[in-house]
Amino acid sequence: MKIGILSDIHGNNVALKTVLEEVEQAGVDELFVLGDFVGYYYNPHEVLAQLAPYTTTMVRGNHETMMEGSLRSEETKEKVRAKYGSGVAHALAKLAPEQVSELLALPEMVKVTRDGVTFTLCHGSPWDNDEYIYPDASEDILKRVAFEGTNFVLLGHTHRPFMYTHGGTVVLNPGSVGQPRDIGNLASWAIIDTANRSVVQRRTAFDTAPVMEEAKRIDPNVPYLVDVLTRKKL
Repeated sequence: MKIGILSDIHGNNVALKTVLEEVEQAGVDELFVLGDFVGYYYNPHEVLAQLAPYTTTMVRGNHETMMEGSLRSEETKEKVRAKYGSGVAHALAKLAPEQVSELLALPEMVKVTRDGVTFTLCHGSPWDNDEYIYPDASEDILKRVAFEGTNFVLLGHTHRPFMYTHGGTVVLNPGSVGQPRDIGNLASWAIIDTANRSVVQRRTAFDTAPVMEEAKRIDPNVPYLVDVLTRKKL
């Protein structure tokens, strides 16, 4: 079977729509989504609607944790808004209460087996949901991530794709669908085929203009939300 690996959608329904079009073309059977459905951008309700027709296995990201804190405290919500923009606030306004509850109930890590291939899904690292494992992480850290007993460790959080192999375990970060931080207009994701354990890392061009215009209008004091989508555009 073919499994699409998506992460860090961040309310960007425009990018997700283009990725899912390629998911359909590729004949993907299931999606693994590695957290951060909300945050930064503004349409997580549409993101969840787009994902709904698919068979999915999902984990919770650090922005879901920010949403939980914002739900409990107006002060926390304003701190998140000042640093990251209004994405989390828009999630709380646009998502139904049961959708918020479902996102907050997601596990931070899950282990699954498909066709005899074992996968560990997490957001930051297997031991810390908010830890950044970058492509240039030390060999010691990468070896720790590639622990025995699983064929693939899948993680996100950094918005930068990479793959590392050690001792028969593949560590894969598919990058970010909604806010790629290396090439701003190319959503980043991956496909794993359980038949031969192959990994194909994909880049999908999306129209950044509507996302940037919305960010300029809603969060003019957080220019990063626009700037990051202009990096090295192709």
